[in-house]
Amino acid sequence: MKLTILAVPDCPNAPLLRQRITHALAGQPATEITWHEVTNQEQAERLGMHGSPTLLIDGVDPFAAPGQPTSLSCRLYRDQRTASGAPSTDQLRGVLQAQRE
Repeated sequence: MKLTILAVPDCPNAPLLRQRITHALAGQPATEITWHEVTNQEQAERLGMHGSPTLLIDGVDPFAAPGQPTSLSCRLYRDQRTASGAPSTDQLRGVLQAQRE
């Protein structure tokens, strides 16, 4: 499994995503994580960025709604209770587990 993080320069939510991914992957097999800084809309379209930060698992954004356009904007992730600038650790564990299965 390959994880790719797409973020605009100085994205304030990128460190939060890094922290939550680290917690979600604790005790799991080694996983390759690549970070890409996205600076323009053309890159966002080519890489599949749906707001910053975007997590791709094997090239797919598990949090993107069908038809969601690419974007350089800040991104919000929602769970049953709140919205945050990064998926929760539980949300990350869920999509990572689903990808492993």
